[in-house]
Amino acid sequence: MSATAELDGRPTSRTELARRLSLGDSIAIVVGMMIGGGIFLVPNLVARSLPSMPMIMAVWVLAGAVSLLGALACAELGAAFPATGGQYVFLREAYGPAAAFLCGWSLFTVARTAQTAWLAVVFSIYLGYFVHLGHFVSKLVSLAVLAIFTWVNYRGVKFGTLVQNSFTLAKVVGLLLIIAAALLLGGHAGHTPIFTYAPQRVSAISFSSFGVALIACLLGYDGWVQLTFVAGEIRNPKRNVVRALAVGTLAVAAIYLLANVAYLRVLSIPEIASSEHVGADATERVLGSAGGTVVSLIILISVTGTLNGCFLTSPRVYFAQAVDGLFFRRFAEVHPVYGTPGFAILAQAVWSAVLLLTGSYESLIDYALFGIWVFYGLMIAAVMVLRRTQPDLSRPYRMWGYPVTPLVFLLITFWFLVNMLITRPGASFAGLGLMLTGVPAYFLWRRYGQRVVLGERAPAEA
Repeated sequence: MSATAELDGRPTSRTELARRLSLGDSIAIVVGMMIGGGIFLVPNLVARSLPSMPMIMAVWVLAGAVSLLGALACAELGAAFPATGGQYVFLREAYGPAAAFLCGWSLFTVARTAQTAWLAVVFSIYLGYFVHLGHFVSKLVSLAVLAIFTWVNYRGVKFGTLVQNSFTLAKVVGLLLIIAAALLLGGHAGHTPIFTYAPQRVSAISFSSFGVALIACLLGYDGWVQLTFVAGEIRNPKRNVVRALAVGTLAVAAIYLLANVAYLRVLSIPEIASSEHVGADATERVLGSAGGTVVSLIILISVTGTLNGCFLTSPRVYFAQAVDGLFFRRFAEVHPVYGTPGFAILAQAVWSAVLLLTGSYESLIDYALFGIWVFYGLMIAAVMVLRRTQPDLSRPYRMWGYPVTPLVFLLITFWFLVNMLITRPGASFAGLGLMLTGVPAYFLWRRYGQRVVLGERAPAEA
């Protein structure tokens, strides 16, 4: 890309996307993708495993720290390779096209499309809190919301970003209002004071129970990686990718910790452990019957913002694959008017709709978790691999605490995957099997695929 184009954000070819995203847009993507419905539900799982306030707060802090390490590793890679596709590009540069293809293949066939379908279903469930929806109408609403966000993001990245910024702001403001109400109006929960240390409870906590809680919290923090999918559209990416990942992840960690303090102020730990809707119960304790309505509305907004983010980010991975000749050529098309990877966005919507209608998204989300964390581990390891294989690569940002920090993340990832194999072998091996279906597909594309160059086609590189 020329210096002039880099400055004004213009693409230099029909297979490049314009850099139109500001630092504020990038932060909104990070925060919007990380904050879903988890903060309203995960505290229940944590309290069941860790019946101690200090341990509850500790596990949320640890999960936030691990997520921050992952984000900082992404920041080094994203600043060095500020290209559309993010995670796919990092794996390609570190390990070659095969590993990158398997990642993109898994994201399209299983992980991100199933996530999109699930979010559309959750949207209709929470909409049903306000308007009664039958089973058939609920399906139509889910399909309609897929269509709406397909249209929004098909029409342009700035349009999609405007929607993303609006919903991110709304969900953060809503959460902060709940937190403020609980802290200022809630009074103390009917049990031992919130910051009282309870050694008799802590002694009963096992490493296994702490691990269960940590896994739940890590899933609540998930989503930071998706900023890298749009790195090729961020202005001044060598600085803004780093800033957005760091600021966004720290902001979410702060909100999550405040939310837990708020819950513990108005509910006892046994109450949290027995509640399937912690956020709603805590808010009802403070605001009365209106509390459930408030939380349902905030969850609805939160899910909507995350759903829009899925269409804003994930199709860029399939676009980058297709440019490399490792996916259907049409996925590499840039819309001549809107400047978006239009076909990739439409394809994600269609496949998500199929998964939604068949109900297979529920199993696929369960299966995808193992593969997602395999690729997280490979991505963070790529920081170390590239430091050795490409020592002269320009790195505007170098990961803090290297090599200790990436090793810590890798140890957590290894433990996470081993724990899944032990506790959920069926889902883990099913996920691994689905991921490996990409191996024959990869060789087919290597043999018959074509690399897209400046809008033309040339043989795929070896």
